[in-house]
Amino acid sequence: MPVWIAMLGALALIGVTYYDSIEHMVGYWMNREEYSHGPLIPVLSLFLIWQRKNEIERLQRTFSWGGVMLTAFGVSLYFLGELSGITIVTQYSLVVTLAGVVFSLTGWEIFRRIWVAFLFLVFMIPLPAVIFQGLSQQLQLVSSEIGVAIIRLFGISVYLEGNVIDLGTYKLQVVEACSGLRYLFPLMSLAFICAYFYKERFWKRVFVFLSSIPITVLLNSIRIGIIGILVEYWGQSMAEGFLHDFEGWVVFMVCISILILEMWLLAQLGRGRRALSDVFAVDLPDDRSGVDRLRRAWPASYTAALALVAVMAVGAQIVGARQDIIPQRQSFIVFPMQIDEWHGRPEVMDRIYVDKLDFTDYVLADYRREDGSAINLYAVYYDVQRKGASIHSPRACLPGGGWRIDELKEYSIPGDKGVPGMVVNRAVIRHGDLTQLVYYWFKQRDRIVTGEYEIKWYLFLDALTRNRTDGALVRLTTMLGPGEDLGDGDRRLGEFARKLAPMLTDYIPD
Repeated sequence: MPVWIAMLGALALIGVTYYDSIEHMVGYWMNREEYSHGPLIPVLSLFLIWQRKNEIERLQRTFSWGGVMLTAFGVSLYFLGELSGITIVTQYSLVVTLAGVVFSLTGWEIFRRIWVAFLFLVFMIPLPAVIFQGLSQQLQLVSSEIGVAIIRLFGISVYLEGNVIDLGTYKLQVVEACSGLRYLFPLMSLAFICAYFYKERFWKRVFVFLSSIPITVLLNSIRIGIIGILVEYWGQSMAEGFLHDFEGWVVFMVCISILILEMWLLAQLGRGRRALSDVFAVDLPDDRSGVDRLRRAWPASYTAALALVAVMAVGAQIVGARQDIIPQRQSFIVFPMQIDEWHGRPEVMDRIYVDKLDFTDYVLADYRREDGSAINLYAVYYDVQRKGASIHSPRACLPGGGWRIDELKEYSIPGDKGVPGMVVNRAVIRHGDLTQLVYYWFKQRDRIVTGEYEIKWYLFLDALTRNRTDGALVRLTTMLGPGEDLGDGDRRLGEFARKLAPMLTDYIPD
């Protein structure tokens, strides 16, 4: 009994310490369809442990330095995540710490039978925003292309522009919610469980799990194609309301059916063909406990792991009281609307985007000069980038509304008249006959950065060494007019960027 009292105490300390990270994760479960299966993951993990109950009870607990080291690694990840403000690091550390505490109590012989249950917990953690957005964008484009191919098989005239399917009378936009991720994440979790209980060769189990990805992409694309066909013949209502949601439910059920069929087919491969019931079964424990109370000792490694958890709980209070340094700066409200020959007109961002982006300050303005040239400036500043409030990359935001990225690479703007050169991201985006040129960069404290992952590294480093997580995104966009080529756009944006960069320091501090 003392062991379980101590375990409950450790779980209570872990729960309190990781409260913010758990709350953030639960928020995703409740508000994002892609993660709506999240609450089931811990329950299923407990079931995976419980169904090995008979085996566990027949084994003796042993001392495990591996468990202590795993706990120490989880605790270290927690402090790194908290100090850097990267929530996903603390969420992964939760899984590692839980596994380490259990490992330190049970020893290797028991833990090797249940470690998969802790690995499964990874499926409850939301992907980092930069990975999620990039994956969603690619799936939208792939699903759109396959969906259009299916529509054309039925002799329907359709035009695809980015992720917009133009049927002539109606335009279907394959938005983030239609990327297929709301099927992919739950189906991958289900496929993992199926592979775990699938009593076949390892390569077949891996195949079952990985096949959930192409199955989801293909079925989601077919769903988009069917919606396009229904809209063509029966109108816009086929893409809205209950029918739209019902189609999604049918797609997921079909995905599950394909997984089951796949497991049956794989069972027929090889020398010994077997029925699905012989290779896929969930073994439940019987009523015999088989517990030898004299062998259930309290390993010293468990004491060490509990001590590490207690240190983490105390340290969390100290780290939680730590405040980011927020530098003094000018508000974008007073940002000049006259930059040499460029005359600006401020714009107001819709409330829905302001709430979603959760920034501290922004400027959005159209600048024009007498020759008719125009440049749109968008700069957004975060005084603290922690707990989910961080910069969203244009790489994921630029595609949409029919626009597609034709080219995206780093580009060097040469210096001029005492203004040093700078490296930015340069994107060429097109919509039909329209072409826009986009420059964007991230100003992170005293650095100009172009890479999304590079941002995370400097955010982590500066949070630890400088106690600062502030930063900004700066984006310039210009439309290429008739007769203009990319070189004209480069000269225009380069000239404007050189004039803009020195001015930004007052609004985005080094």
